[in-house]
Amino acid sequence: MTKRPKMSSFAAVLACAALALAAGCSRQQSDWEKARTANNIESYEQFVKKYPTGEFTSQAQARVKELEEERDWQKSRDADTPDAYQAFLKQYPEGKWTEEARIRIENFSLAAAPVGAASGPDGASAAAAAPAETAESAAKPAAAANTVQKSPKAAPEKHEPASAHGKYAVQLAAYKSGKAAAEHGWSSLQKNNPKLFKGVSHRVSVGKSAKGSVYRLQATGLSKSQAESICKKLKAKSQSCMIVPPGKG
Repeated sequence: MTKRPKMSSFAAVLACAALALAAGCSRQQSDWEKARTANNIESYEQFVKKYPTGEFTSQAQARVKELEEERDWQKSRDADTPDAYQAFLKQYPEGKWTEEARIRIENFSLAAAPVGAASGPDGASAAAAAPAETAESAAKPAAAANTVQKSPKAAPEKHEPASAHGKYAVQLAAYKSGKAAAEHGWSSLQKNNPKLFKGVSHRVSVGKSAKGSVYRLQATGLSKSQAESICKKLKAKSQSCMIVPPGKG
């Protein structure tokens, strides 16, 4: 008779422990769902602090890192300076936005490069090609004038300045892994933006950086207004780009 109460007490203790464990799991599940719904750094950090060895702790810690990178990337984008992107790379050398940061730094480098140092897709310097383009542009108005003299009734043909018609480009990305990667990037951009790049040509311009060759993907043959429109629409999609004026490439 004395053993039965002891067994009953033991069973009761086990039952209470099971109920407490179930209640604890239920609370943790509920708190995890609340953290996921809030989906911010503070909510996940509070969860980790409350459940340092919990079932969902590793997921919460991983999400904190993702959100911190997104926050710091947004700060770099808002600053939009080489130093801001360099600082981001230093903090996140293998992050989600690392390659994008490198591309934007390369874009700044291209913008700061001297005109004579730029090279086209065939390796010729832009400065060497400039005199021929100038001579061709000068010949066009003379030819148009002769046409008007022979046929007075014909309306004179209008010519846009060479520097504002078909001479601009838009740098879309910069790759270190080779020309094939740049061509693949162009295919992806065309697929994702069929209307934007319809009828647009491209080139892969090879340049040099401190770490070796850089393959710059550029949309070419654009007027200034076309280049501005393309770049504006790409930036609205958080796609890096930079307008390349005539003489740089």
